[in-house]
Amino acid sequence: MLVETAAPTETAAPTEPRPRGSGAFGVSLFLFAALAAAQQDPLLSGLEAFHRGDYTSAERAFRQSLSTGADPQATTFLALTLAATGRCEDARPDLTRSFESGDSDMRRLAGLALAQCALTHSHLEDAAPVISKLQLQFPADADVLYEAARLHMRAWNDVIRQLYEKAPASFRVNQLSAEILEIQGHYPEAATEYRKAIEKNPGTVDLHYRLGRALLLSSHEPANLEEALKEFEAELALNPRDAIAHYQVAQVLLAQHKPEDAAKRFERSLELDPKFAEALVALGKLRVDEKKYAEAIELLQRAVKLTPNNEAAHYNLMIAYRDSGNMAEARREKTEIDKLQKTPEGEFTDFLKKLGEKPPDK
Repeated sequence: MLVETAAPTETAAPTEPRPRGSGAFGVSLFLFAALAAAQQDPLLSGLEAFHRGDYTSAERAFRQSLSTGADPQATTFLALTLAATGRCEDARPDLTRSFESGDSDMRRLAGLALAQCALTHSHLEDAAPVISKLQLQFPADADVLYEAARLHMRAWNDVIRQLYEKAPASFRVNQLSAEILEIQGHYPEAATEYRKAIEKNPGTVDLHYRLGRALLLSSHEPANLEEALKEFEAELALNPRDAIAHYQVAQVLLAQHKPEDAAKRFERSLELDPKFAEALVALGKLRVDEKKYAEAIELLQRAVKLTPNNEAAHYNLMIAYRDSGNMAEARREKTEIDKLQKTPEGEFTDFLKKLGEKPPDK
């Protein structure tokens, strides 16, 4: 069943009448102004007008500059001006040439303009290769990353719309509705959609895991814990080597006050994935509780080595050192924790955690 609020939209993003102008391109005015000053005043005048958003004056100046002879800069900036004022078809040939053969600054500007033109007219297939090349050449550029995000958002929305329109009875619609509800924090409703998906296709890997996780996020009431445990075990019946599912079973067993059984599941999880930092931390905590400090320290040291910014790993290692009497190492871990607390990972990390995605390579 389709959830009315589930299909994602682009938050009512209005259709842009034209690509944005100089603010999105981040023009290196000092570079181009210096070059222009050495050549001809119309080009310099055009660059200044382009920068302040006076595209009419910029176009006039660039055309004047080109009237006295070919100039790659004037050609590219005239194309950028045309694109910024909605004349993408006229701009595309020169933008394409600059993107393919210009210097670094020109490639960036031309590529961004081409991407914006394509996205404005919903030509995602044209935008994708341009943005891919831009990301390879300018991997840390904010404007490039922004256009990449726009592309992926548009592509996501288009494909999701097709799914809801063309296969409304598919279990994938229920699964997707559940995932969206999870992101929104509506965990009981997400669980309901996961159940519908499982009813339609019980043998699909990951559905039982996601249902179990939604149940745990909903509440830790005894009934929910028991149902979640059954779902994780059902997932393991489909995929016995799922380290994450074993880890979740262990977490449920801990909540049910069964630490010995939980420890066995954490151990199994680590057998399947020795680099599973969360399982190392969880098992390390249990070993501290059992006063098995040497084993706890070894486990937690591995977790810290794998994930140096893992505050929980450092904290539990500090406790293990303290309780074992090694105060010097405990103080060192406390110093590391203080450093980490000064630079939290931020809201985006929390958002990713809410998505319910398994960690990479697990």
